[in-house]
Amino acid sequence: MLLVLHNQNCIGSHSLSLHSTYIKGKTLFPEYSYTFMLDDVVVGHFNSETWTYVPKGNTTDEDNVIDPQHISIISKYIHDDFEERWIVLDGGNLTDSLQVHQKMVLCELLNNDKPGQMISRSASKGFATDELCYLDGKFTYQGGSYFTQQELKPHLQLSMWRHENLYYPACIKTLKNYLKKRKKQVNRKVKPRLKLIQKANSDGGFRVSCLATGFYPRHINLTLFRDGQPVSDHEITGGDLLPNADGTYQMRKSLEISAADKHKYTCSATHLSLDNKLDIELVIILLLLVSTFTFANAFCLRFWKNTVIES
Repeated sequence: MLLVLHNQNCIGSHSLSLHSTYIKGKTLFPEYSYTFMLDDVVVGHFNSETWTYVPKGNTTDEDNVIDPQHISIISKYIHDDFEERWIVLDGGNLTDSLQVHQKMVLCELLNNDKPGQMISRSASKGFATDELCYLDGKFTYQGGSYFTQQELKPHLQLSMWRHENLYYPACIKTLKNYLKKRKKQVNRKVKPRLKLIQKANSDGGFRVSCLATGFYPRHINLTLFRDGQPVSDHEITGGDLLPNADGTYQMRKSLEISAADKHKYTCSATHLSLDNKLDIELVIILLLLVSTFTFANAFCLRFWKNTVIES
């Protein structure tokens, strides 16, 4: 999926997003489909055979959450936009290869219950093509290279009108309706479990990995420190946010260190579910093993001392 989910910048804000796909060519997937997500929770999908919206994961009646007329009109507009892009980019011709077009539309509700921005992003053939943002009655636009300037102006004017007069008010209204039904679900807080994992490398060094897992919501700050100072980003690998099967998330960051490294390393996590940050330290201790039958041998043993520091 080229178009990734937008991260809310404000703690306590929420978003509703539509992720749509249009495929031309032989495939087991429907030609046109989309899903609705409340924050990072899938709440429904569009059935292109019946042209109806199908709720998902609801435990209560949600028939009054989405206006069927809005669904019908918006579904047609997005489908027609895909058709237009297919004609412009591919001449409306079918080829042996799959032709995939995507669109994401997202609106935000800030933590003060104030409507935030709306973002509309499009991609075709694996590349982002354009982005339209709407906030406080103003638009910003990037892209459109597949249109000539003469073609772009009326296309953009129509798109802006639809965003301001249909997409944005319908999205904000639906987002508020969903929050009334599922606020407890999206506002739940699950604390992360923090682990330090050591793995020996073939060169005699070690890979130190900090793993935070089982947390919700998805936003987390995970930092590796060396002697109290953050390790430079170019030394860190990983850092991708990944979903767990139970609806929580995980993140891992790793660092390569030598066998002779004497620095103090700490992994620190801050999360909305925590009153204070979690810290885990890597401690290096020199052990002297003496045998009564053989020559005394000294060696360094690295081991983990897992501590949770509430600071």
